[in-house]
Amino acid sequence: MADDNDSLLREVQEEIRREQLQKIWQRYNGLILGAVTLIILSVAGYQYLEKRRVGSEEAAGANFATAETLSDDKKKDDAEKAFKAIAENGPAGYAALAKLRLAGAEAKDGKTADAVATFDSLAKQPGADALLRDFAQLQAASLQMETADYAEIENRLTPLMADGAPFANSARELLGLAAYKAKKYDDARKYLEPLLIDPNVSEDLQNRVKIIMGEIASAQVATNTPPPPALSSSGSAPEKPAEPAKTEPQPQTGGTASTDKK
Repeated sequence: MADDNDSLLREVQEEIRREQLQKIWQRYNGLILGAVTLIILSVAGYQYLEKRRVGSEEAAGANFATAETLSDDKKKDDAEKAFKAIAENGPAGYAALAKLRLAGAEAKDGKTADAVATFDSLAKQPGADALLRDFAQLQAASLQMETADYAEIENRLTPLMADGAPFANSARELLGLAAYKAKKYDDARKYLEPLLIDPNVSEDLQNRVKIIMGEIASAQVATNTPPPPALSSSGSAPEKPAEPAKTEPQPQTGGTASTDKK
């Protein structure tokens, strides 16, 4: 008898659930179908875009390899056209690499203004790798060392000198050199001296800094401007030596000065 009651109770509960589901379906079937359709379209759209992205990356990679082959074969004009096409229409990664190749070739050919413009374009390119953008900014500044004023060089390089930035030391070296050229010797020392006491700075860079520091000292001597004391290994200026104590002249003993009276 208990089993029959349990069976009847289950049937009643199942019937109630079916009725509830049917009511829910009748009320919300449009929303449910819409949500399911949206999910299906989203998945299909993502798969389509991903397939298209992969295809675009593969095509850009093949075009970039072709452009490099043209460059290696000394077909400069054809290589330049190929790299420009990738830089203008290729995916962000290959476009950035193409701009690097174009800027390097322009700088090598003496087209400094064109190279700076190409580097600037890369430095501002959305989606490009941050390391490549910083490198492009550094290269643009280095190409303008002979023509741009100190303020422009400072504006370009200051953002690259943050602690831990990948090109911080190179940016400090260039900015110190720019300050020296502008005869801002105190600013030049401010940027260059820390490089001499930084154990992580390469020996080649420190040797270049020493040469610039020597030029600064010579320039200050020539203008009768005493250079400030160099920083010690601890980063502070050495203490001044104590001056010898001054002695007052002692009065003479054993006689007094005489005056003639008329």
